[in-house]
Amino acid sequence: MYPYLRTIKVFLTAKRKGDHKLTDVSIMKMTVMPGDIDVFMELNNGRFLTLMDFGRFDVAIRSGFLTQVRDKKWGLTVAGASVRFRHRLRLFQKFELHSQVIGHDEKWIYFHQKIVRKGKIHASALIRTGVTSSKGIVKVEEVIRTLNFSSPVPPLPMGKGMGGSRRAAP
Repeated sequence: MYPYLRTIKVFLTAKRKGDHKLTDVSIMKMTVMPGDIDVFMELNNGRFLTLMDFGRFDVAIRSGFLTQVRDKKWGLTVAGASVRFRHRLRLFQKFELHSQVIGHDEKWIYFHQKIVRKGKIHASALIRTGVTSSKGIVKVEEVIRTLNFSSPVPPLPMGKGMGGSRRAAP
């Protein structure tokens, strides 16, 4: 089941946290809850991705990006994910979710996200996101120009994307 109450909490908490540049690292403190675990009593691999959604929400809300996107009647989408699971997280363990916009190419904005407990990375991901309109994917150049970012997203370094000959390395 989708964690609707947690989603509401993320939105309300993000609004109170204060300003955040789009490219700053967002750190959220979280706990593995009963609805997050699988039959092996550990954080479910699908739930890792859902929790990472919350990190991207936090960045988008605190930077003002989400408000600007909604004002334009645009939307946000995830178009790809490269995830590495390294260590298990058990019920009621506390951890941090780190989320950061690391760059863009012509069509996509890339996030690097990691789940950390006691200094140890338990999972990391490179997430390819996009801005959508009724006409399809909005090119990043138009997004940057239209939304007038206070902290522009840097171009993605070569060799870091998710398509063609490029390989993700979260």
